[in-house]
Amino acid sequence: MYITYCHNLYLCYEKRRVAESAYLNPTIILLSMKITILSIVLLLLITACHTNPDQKDGQSQELPGLSYTVYSGSTELFAEFETPVVGDTISLAGHFTYLGENFTALTKGSVTMTLQVGENSVSQTASVSSSAGIFRFAVVPVVAGIGRMVFDIKNEDYTDRVIIDSVTVYQDHKTALSQASNEHSHNEITYLKEQAWKIEFANMEVKARPFNEVIKTSGEILPARGDEMDVVATSNGIIVISDKAGVAGTSLNRGDIMFTISANDFVDGNPETRFVQARSSFEKAKADYEKAQELTADNIISQKDFREIKARYESEKATFNNISRNYQAGGQKIVSPITGFIKNVLVRDGQYVTAGQPLATVTQNRKLVLRADVSQRHYTKLPAIASATFRTLYDNKVYDLKSLNGNLLSYGKSNDQSTMFVPVTFSFDNKEGIISGTVVEVYLKLKSAENSIVIPITSLIEEHGNYYAYVQTGGESFEKRAVVTGGSDGLNVQILSGINEGDRVVTKGAYQIKLATATGTIPDHGHAH
Repeated sequence: MYITYCHNLYLCYEKRRVAESAYLNPTIILLSMKITILSIVLLLLITACHTNPDQKDGQSQELPGLSYTVYSGSTELFAEFETPVVGDTISLAGHFTYLGENFTALTKGSVTMTLQVGENSVSQTASVSSSAGIFRFAVVPVVAGIGRMVFDIKNEDYTDRVIIDSVTVYQDHKTALSQASNEHSHNEITYLKEQAWKIEFANMEVKARPFNEVIKTSGEILPARGDEMDVVATSNGIIVISDKAGVAGTSLNRGDIMFTISANDFVDGNPETRFVQARSSFEKAKADYEKAQELTADNIISQKDFREIKARYESEKATFNNISRNYQAGGQKIVSPITGFIKNVLVRDGQYVTAGQPLATVTQNRKLVLRADVSQRHYTKLPAIASATFRTLYDNKVYDLKSLNGNLLSYGKSNDQSTMFVPVTFSFDNKEGIISGTVVEVYLKLKSAENSIVIPITSLIEEHGNYYAYVQTGGESFEKRAVVTGGSDGLNVQILSGINEGDRVVTKGAYQIKLATATGTIPDHGHAH
């Protein structure tokens, strides 16, 4: 700046001197102009030789920005800051995400950042900024070397520590420019933390683990044997439905009256007539039997005659007890055979029914049966079946038989002639209120395949018959990977290629990233908060 000032002052002086002498001598004017041009050239050379020494060190060039994404047991930290140089303030924006069911922004408490290089450390405590989840720090490193950044989180819900290892602090700008790098993949997709915090978002680290090969098929939920019983008419007559049996779903205790069959207006099959006849026959047979006992003791009748009288008495007694057990004034009562609830009612009030006709179904719904229909091409794999999961169509929920105390009952040794499928049957406890009779999708689990790459099925995006998943390469950086899938158990899917162990795969929010990419709302990589 001083050289420029002198140069400008000199030019002004020369212009004034030339103007004052111009009217005297043209030769002097020409000579003065030559001197002025030579002076300018000389000053330019001097200026070029006096370059600011700070610019040689590269301070006029922007240092590359750095970003780190690290995880602890409960927290994800995405940190952005310029390359650290001794004496320069490090302005760091830390994006803190709580790793719960959905990755949510940390909005409470304080975070203490400590930069440690050897025995030297500088620290600062910050609260959440105006942008939820973002904590800002500004520290000045005083020594160069390889250190680490430690972030101690404290709030009313939990405490945690997140560490960024191997952070290099450079001695000066020139060294930082020559050694630091700021490279990004050309295939990166940027999805900001502020966007992810507003949706259901999560990722997981992929680890090789055992995975059960599966057979996907269809099936049906059926009542278990003894868990459901039909109620039938015991005589002919007009049905009267009790208050407890009128609505499906009503709870019943064993012995509760469900129906009454009345036939008082009928000649044939009248319950009152049958009851009176049975009681009369029983009383007569009883009297004959008691008399025969006395006569036999005196040897008045033979043992053969006594046995015939006794047999007739026991028959009439059984008939009378059977009729009287369900008889009440006004008709034949029909009671619930088990404790449970009414599954369905098959008759209506005033309907004429005949003996043996189904009236209703009572179920306990405590145990159910899963019957899977398996294609014949999988017949050789059936002995290896260990368990199963199934998906109901009415709520699209997936159930695991292991959590329902499920057991394999049997698998067919031949195909069903009516369906041409081989049945595989499981029993399980109905802990979830599953509806009997529903059709389900079934995933039969076979032998375990070791060291498989497995991701949740929610991670997959289908496009024109091909499958993709989003891998998080940094806090706000993602890659769209084409994957080849193997078997699925309804919850997870085996990946044959495209995903590697150690990758962090998006498990929730993949579709939102796809939509943001398609609509062009995702900003370029790198941004200032």
